[in-house]
Amino acid sequence: MEQPAPALPNTPFHRLGGAPIFEAIANRFYDLMDEDPAYARLRAMHAADLDPMRRSLPRFLAGWAGGPRDWFEANPGRCMMSLHKPFTIDHAVAGQWAEAMQRAIADVAPEPADMAKAMGDVLVDMARGMGR
Repeated sequence: MEQPAPALPNTPFHRLGGAPIFEAIANRFYDLMDEDPAYARLRAMHAADLDPMRRSLPRFLAGWAGGPRDWFEANPGRCMMSLHKPFTIDHAVAGQWAEAMQRAIADVAPEPADMAKAMGDVLVDMARGMGR
C-alpha cells in the first residue's frame, strides 16, 4: 500500500506556496522600486546593486512566515527594525515601502488571497511603524 505524502506544516509560508512565492514577491517589490518613479526616495536609500537585497528579503519573509529560518540563523538577534534603525525613514518613505510591498503581493497574487492580504497588512503596519 502506498503511503500518503507527509502533510506540509500549516504555516503562511507553506500555504502561500513556499520559497518561489516569497522570491517572486521580493523580486516584484524590487522591480517596482527600481522602475516606478513613485518610489524614487525609497530607491535612493538602497545601494545601486539590489541583488543582495533580492536574495535577503525573501529569506527574511520566509522565516517570518513560518518557513526555513536561515535568515534568522545567519542574523542572530536582528530584526527589520534594528536593521533599519541607522536610516532616516520618514512617513513618506515608509509609505512608499508599504505601497510597493502591497503592489508586489497583489501582482504575484498568492493563494489563499485572504492570507496574502493579511500578510501584506502586517508588513504595511511594520513599515509604517518605522516612519518618523
